[in-house]
This record gives sequence, structure tokens and C-alpha cells, in this order.
Amino acid sequence: MIKEQISVFDIFKIGIGPSSSHTLGPWRAAQQFTASLTQQNFISEVEGLKILLYGSLAKTGKGHGTDVAILLGLTGADPVTFNVDAVTPTFEGIQRDKKLNLAGKLIIDFDYNSDLLFLFAESLPFHPNAVTFQAFLKSGKAFSETYYSIGGGFVVKEGEDNSQKLQVDLPFPVEKANELLHWCKSTGLKVSEIVLENELAWRPEAATKAGILQHFEVMRDCIYRGCHTTGFLPGGLDVARRAFPLNKRLIKNVGYHDYNSWVEAIRKGGNGFNYILDWVSCFALAVNEENASFGRVVTAPTNGAAGVIPAVLQYFITFCDGYSEQKIIQFIACASEIGSIFKKGATISAAMGGCQAEIGVSSAMAAAALTECLGGSQRQVLMAAEIAMEHHLGLTCDPIGGLVQIPCIERNTMGAIKAITASQLALQSNPDKAKVSLDAVVNTMWETALDMNAKYKETSDGGLATNIPISLPEC
Repeated sequence: MIKEQISVFDIFKIGIGPSSSHTLGPWRAAQQFTASLTQQNFISEVEGLKILLYGSLAKTGKGHGTDVAILLGLTGADPVTFNVDAVTPTFEGIQRDKKLNLAGKLIIDFDYNSDLLFLFAESLPFHPNAVTFQAFLKSGKAFSETYYSIGGGFVVKEGEDNSQKLQVDLPFPVEKANELLHWCKSTGLKVSEIVLENELAWRPEAATKAGILQHFEVMRDCIYRGCHTTGFLPGGLDVARRAFPLNKRLIKNVGYHDYNSWVEAIRKGGNGFNYILDWVSCFALAVNEENASFGRVVTAPTNGAAGVIPAVLQYFITFCDGYSEQKIIQFIACASEIGSIFKKGATISAAMGGCQAEIGVSSAMAAAALTECLGGSQRQVLMAAEIAMEHHLGLTCDPIGGLVQIPCIERNTMGAIKAITASQLALQSNPDKAKVSLDAVVNTMWETALDMNAKYKETSDGGLATNIPISLPEC
């Protein structure tokens, strides 16, 4: 049996908000479709295009920017490098001109209102996040492919044989937490060290560390940008940004000119409980306000939960003297392994498991990473992850207006605070006396996901989404 092999760069991906499953995943699917057209020598033969969105992609697609992401992906734009300031103008230009530059190679007619279809009442059996691309050729034939965005930016093409994917010889294969603990106990390695050893099967150590630091730089820049950008979030809910005024109020009159001097300015404010609590919230708000504004973020493990891990990492850097490349690499590597265990044993897709699969998983990842970096044992690391997820079980995904704003942004602050609390509890506890294992909580989360009513799984058909009166402009 082929087992899923997940790298740190599968869990952490650089992309554009607001959603990994509804924005980054469909963007990647569109890129894969144009790659298929190119491989089949069909690009120059395309006369028209239809895009069919099913299930959750249809129901919350406009609020999550699925339509924007797909059209940009079809043009050949890449979410890692595409200018975030050009996202909206490019999308609006396609709508206005009714033209699409397919893969940057062929301009075709494209009518947004008739060629991009939101099939609200239809869902495909494999996964709620499904999109079908249909290309109509000059020969009169059509070329079609269906993709599923399964969470965290992961994409699966219908009919794809996973056994054909490249398998590497990992020195420490891990499916479950107890297997991870086995390797840690038998080798004496930390969780992060197990991860870095496994990554050697894919690339040299220097490349892995450089890639992790690149991801940190995106997180760092996102926090700093979010704390220094004012105004309202797009989408029609008129949600005001809060990180900017909170940062201004907390920093008071202390001067700074860049990220490093900003961190020093924050430290000068002291280490009182309320002060630190406010800053952790500020860090998380900043990231997810950027995410909601089509900013560049890192899936951690998803876009909707992108603020938890950066906020906790920034807390560690600022208030725990963790500002070193070695500690940052350790933090992110450890977090990735916990995210991998949840993806293999349950899900990181809110469309499959509700918000427990996003904020809950990210909180568990952050709790584990913080615990290891603060000197916790391997068993305390797993204990911290378990505690964090245990208190997110059953959390629903009910975005108001289909936008990744309410309650999503505030939930990142809650996830970050819970992660820090879970870490402290684990560090002050004896894992020998723990009654719940990480594997048990992963299984419980998956069972809860299966039992959860579909209206609470990123459809905006239940919860806050149906109980808060709003009036959004016509899209």
C-alpha cells in the first residue's frame, strides 16, 4: 500500500489569500489544466472555455476568491510571485474585456457571466471542493479535466493514480503520532530533527533550511505589513482592519523604522500578561487581514488559519528570545510534522471537517513547535498538540457572506492563544499521566468531521452565516 509522504513544503506553501482550499488550490488546478493543454498540444486549438464549480467551491467561491484565483491561474500567473496589487485589476480586466490570455499564449473570448458557472446544488462524491475545466477546440472536440482542492492548497486530479507519484526512501516514515514518538525515543532526536532527516530524501539540508527561512520571511513581512496597513477589508462586509490601530496603541511613541527595530520597540513595552496577550492578537489579526485582502501569506496549514503559527512564532521571537535562524527552522519543522499527522489521519480541509480542521490543526502545530523550542521533551511536544486540538473539537466553519473574515480572523487570535496555553500546560505536566493521546484526538477529530452536518462545513449555510443579517453588493 502506497503511503502519503508529506514534506515541510507541502504543509507550508507560499500563496495569495484568502483561502488555501478555495483560492490557492483552484489556482493550482487552473495551472495544471493549462499544463495539460500544453502537453496535449491543444493550447493553440482552444476556441472557448467553460469552468464548472461544485459544492463548497460554488457556495462560497465568490467570497473566497475562487473565481479570481482560477482566472489568474489560467493566464499563467503564479501565486508565489504574482504582484498582489495586480490581483484585482487583472481580474476586473478579464471581466470587462471578456478576453482571457490562456497560459499567456493565446487570447480567447471569455464571458465571466456565462463561462464560469457556480453549480450551487451539485456536488461531486470525492470531495466538496471540485472544479471541472472544459476546453472547446477548433476541431469540434472538447478536452475536460476535473480537480479537487482537498485543503491546504493540495490538489488531486480526477483519475490520477497516487501510486505513480514519486516515492522516496524516508529514514523515519511517520503515519501516526505513536510512530513519531517511536523514532524520537529510539534515536533521541527531537521532532524537528526527525523532520530535517526525512527532508534529506528530497533535497540537501541547506536547501531545506533556506526554503524554511524563505517561508518565515513571508510570514514576517505579512505580519509587519498587516500591522501597518489601515482601511477596510474588501468584499462588502465593511470590516475595519484592527491590527493597525492596535499596533499604534500598543507601541505608543516608541520609534522604529523596520521589522527588527519594531521588535525591539515592542520589547521595550515590557512583558505584562495583558500586553503580551494584546500583541499575540495583533500579530494574528495582521496576517489574516492581509489574507482577506488577497495578500501574500503562507498556508499554515491553510490560508484561513494562516495567522496562528506566525503569531505564536512572533510571540516566541519577541518575548521568548527566539530570534535566531536555528530556532525559527526548528519551530517550523516541528510544526510541519504535526500538520502532516493530522492530514494523514483526518483532514485539514474545512469543507470536510469544519474549522477544527483548520484553526484546530494550526493551533496544535503551533503548540507543539513552541513546546519543543522552549525545551519540552518529545512527549510534551505531542501532549501540547493534543491539548490544543482537544479544545477545538467540533468547531464549525460558518463564514459570514462566504468571506474569510467573520469569524475567521478572530478565530486565529483564539487559536494562537490556545496554542500558547496548551504549550504551557504541557511544559508543566507529566505526559505519563496524560489520559488522551495525540492519535486518539486525531481519530476523534475525524469522527467528529464525519458526523458534522454539511451546513457547518464551509458552505455558509449554517451557524453565524445564517444568523447575522447582512446585505452584500451583487458580485
